[in-house]
Parts: sequence; C-alpha cells; structure tokens
Amino acid sequence: MKQPRAWQRMLSGRRLDLLDPTPVDVEIEDIAHGLAFVARWNGQTRGDWPYSVAEHSLLVEEIFVRANPGISAKWRLAAVLHDAPEYVIGDMISPVKAAVGPGYGELDQRLTAAVHLRFGLPAVLPSPIKKAIKAADKVSAWLEAVRIAGFREAEADKLFGRPAPELIHRLEIRLRPPAEVRADYVSTVARLLADC
Repeated sequence: MKQPRAWQRMLSGRRLDLLDPTPVDVEIEDIAHGLAFVARWNGQTRGDWPYSVAEHSLLVEEIFVRANPGISAKWRLAAVLHDAPEYVIGDMISPVKAAVGPGYGELDQRLTAAVHLRFGLPAVLPSPIKKAIKAADKVSAWLEAVRIAGFREAEADKLFGRPAPELIHRLEIRLRPPAEVRADYVSTVARLLADC
C-alpha cells in the first residue's frame, strides 16, 4: 500500500517533510510567506485584511520586550518564531487542537525544533523563556480578542487574563496586506539574527 505524502513543496524550492523536518529545509522567506497568509481567529476578525499569524508574531515580540526589558536578541528571535510551524500546519484555534488530540502537539514540536535549530536556537527553549513568550502571547490574544475579534473585555479576561496596562499602552493591532507583513517579518528576523 502506498504511503500518503507527508511533505510540502515550499516556494523556495525546499521540500519539507512534516513527519521528519530538518533545519536544512527551513527558510525564513517560506515561514514569512506562509504566516502572512494564515489568518488568526479562523479569519473571524474585523477589518479589510485578515489578521495574520505573521502580524501576531511581530506583536508578541513587541510585548515580550516590554515585559522583559533588556532581553537578548536571541530570545526576541524565539518570540518572533513562536508560531513558525503554522506556516505549514495553519493556525488552529484551541478548541480544534483539543479535538485533534496529542498528534497536533507532536507535529508542532517537531517543526518547532527544526525551525529553532535552523536559526541557532535550542531545539527546546529554556522553560523561563518559553513561559515568558507564552505570557506575551496571552497578552496579544487578549488585545486581538477585544479589538478585532468581537470579544467583550470581561470574556477576554476570563480566557486570557487581563494584561497589565503598561504592556498594552499604545499598542496597535495592525491589519496590513500580506506582502507588507511578510517583508516586515523577514526584516525583523534578519535584524535579530544580526544582533545574536
């Protein structure tokens, strides 16, 4: 019996094996392109453009820096790349992840390790860094929920926790064309890599 195909051809020409991803097959242009076209909240957001995972990732890095002043470029890079596997597996909302079961998490871990190794990060982030990025991710989710996804603040507070005012002061939720977000994502990663 023929095995089902478990790889995807990337625009860079790379062939990424989803069951056994290697750092050699990971390119930032592929990640940025994919994430710029993946909509957060299953596309259920206000605005003329979908709110992309690439845009979300840039916001998470900004919040991460606010919450951790002086944090190194290496860990800032990890924050930008925190959802990188979604360039091939998409952004599943939490209820769908729960329904899919542990297989989703295992796939995400394999892809994350390959991405991290490709960009000089440890395959598995130190626990305090991972927790700090997750905290920034929750702040971003709260902002997105109340500003563009139709949640009431009380509802977002229950789901994500109310963020400290200084973390969200003057932060914007930007909705931009995918090409613009893609370019910003690539340049941010390049800048952080140069500073590592």
